[in-house]
Amino acid sequence: MELKHVAGKKKRRIVLYALSTCAWCKKTRSLLESIGVDYYFTYVDLLEGKDRDDVEEIVARWNPNGSFPTIVIDDEEVIVGFDEDKIKKVLES
Repeated sequence: MELKHVAGKKKRRIVLYALSTCAWCKKTRSLLESIGVDYYFTYVDLLEGKDRDDVEEIVARWNPNGSFPTIVIDDEEVIVGFDEDKIKKVLES
């Protein structure tokens, strides 16, 4: 699976699982960029075959509902959906 990298000044291990057609996913990306965090992302709907299956399995471990956006932070914490206040609280600290 290929993750795209967006460089930022604040270094943490952040992975955003998103859909290319999802307005909330786009808002999440914009928010991450405005906060200035370094993050990786993938558009799950654009993946195929084993890559897609693997990513859906990863998302299901963190978010059993399999909804998007799903943000995994430092392989320890997850934020599901666009929750601006929570994203800011966790990532601006």
